[in-house]
Amino acid sequence: MLLEMAADGMPDRTAIGSRPGGLTYSELSEQARRVAGLVAGSGAGRVAFVARNSPLLPALLFGSGLAGVPFVPVNYRLADEQLRRVLSRTAPALAVVDDDAVGRVAGVDGLTVMGTGGLSARLEAAVPTGAGSVDPEAIAVLLYTSGTTGEPKAAVLRHRHLASYVLSAVEFMGAADDHAALVSVPPYHVAGVVTILSSLYSGRRIVYLPQFDPEQWVDAVRDEAITHAFVVPTMLGRILDVVEARDEKLQSLLHLAYGGGRMPTPVLERALRLLPAVGFVNAYGLTETASTIAMLRPEDHRAAFESRHPAVRARLGSAGRPLPAVEVEIRDENGRPLPAGERGEIYVRGEQVAGEYLPPGGTPGPPGRRTALGADGWFPTHDGGWLDDAGFLFVEGRLDDVIVRGAENLSPGEIEDALLTHPAVRDAGVVGVPDEEWGETVAAAVVLEPGADATVEELQQWVRARLRSSRTPTVIEFRDELPYNETGKLLRRILRSELCR
Repeated sequence: MLLEMAADGMPDRTAIGSRPGGLTYSELSEQARRVAGLVAGSGAGRVAFVARNSPLLPALLFGSGLAGVPFVPVNYRLADEQLRRVLSRTAPALAVVDDDAVGRVAGVDGLTVMGTGGLSARLEAAVPTGAGSVDPEAIAVLLYTSGTTGEPKAAVLRHRHLASYVLSAVEFMGAADDHAALVSVPPYHVAGVVTILSSLYSGRRIVYLPQFDPEQWVDAVRDEAITHAFVVPTMLGRILDVVEARDEKLQSLLHLAYGGGRMPTPVLERALRLLPAVGFVNAYGLTETASTIAMLRPEDHRAAFESRHPAVRARLGSAGRPLPAVEVEIRDENGRPLPAGERGEIYVRGEQVAGEYLPPGGTPGPPGRRTALGADGWFPTHDGGWLDDAGFLFVEGRLDDVIVRGAENLSPGEIEDALLTHPAVRDAGVVGVPDEEWGETVAAAVVLEPGADATVEELQQWVRARLRSSRTPTVIEFRDELPYNETGKLLRRILRSELCR
């Protein structure tokens, strides 16, 4: 429905790629119908995508929906053995794979493999399907969790979840004719899926980077007159390095959204100084909630950045306010709602919230059959946080990551931010490690700026001067780099295991 509306309302506007020469909305609609015809002819029960970003992605997403099968973007960076296990769970499926990776997935039972290079030619010969109708309860997308411990789970997003988010958060044809979105997050990230839907529904042209590179990102913003983009926190720091080194202004860029992990406050403050004309947006959400559930808007960023009031200034580190279509509560360990200012677990409820996973066998049952939703529709995010008096949501990370020192709960992010304000520190990761006296104590891994120097004692004194002494790391180790996954999240479990040795 979203694509049909866009194709009817903006048939000649460029939807994908450069202008001129890109794919128009009417051409994209035709391409999606050819994908649907190809999928229907293959007999596949799903369409897997094991490749870098491609202009073919929107047609594959919409074409899968038209064919009545789920679209399953898979992490192409997985090790061969795990990748093949995930694809075995996805079969029977048509797998669209980067040409140089076809050999990695050959021979998986129930998998029909097609290289990206040959897909365009196959689509030219495919018979397009008619419009048809799609069951809102049918599965639109399956997204495998990152699986840093054990096998990844397959999160279910049905058509109604994704449509609910887009219809409530995006204005139809609201983008100007010259607006363009740069997509550099991987296709298996929920932001990569939702960006397709929200950009096309609003009328915003999509430009893809096959994969993120900060130099190429800055080049693309300049060359394609990009107005909107989404990055994860680790990307932003590297982009700012290029911007500063080149003295780039990114004059076309209107909005830069970020999410997928905690944004260090010093990095955000640097971005606001270097790019004063850009409107920054913090988008907090989860795969299970079909993307964003709370947003810190550009005006909120500037108000907090320019304020001298501590409570207002602190909102620069918040996720903003919940979207109008969702409800957010903070609850204690017994599931009871907590008042403003009290820390607990973040719960969310709304039409876009799925909170559903495929059962181990991989065959979906009725909607909600294997779900984390409560009977009243509330979804426990397993993120800790709190709401201030004005309704701004502060996210403190996974509950498992909170450091419990004695009877005190410590937020790793707060300590990381303190370390990152030291001029010699480029990156920092903080975890709790076992301690005989306190139960847990604070441990930090620190990456120094090139050519910089600092001692353990110096960094400990730096944190102690800014935070309470209980938050001072008792263990600090220097590293060349920290462990991140491909979507920019610090792998605290790996860091904790390394610091516990």
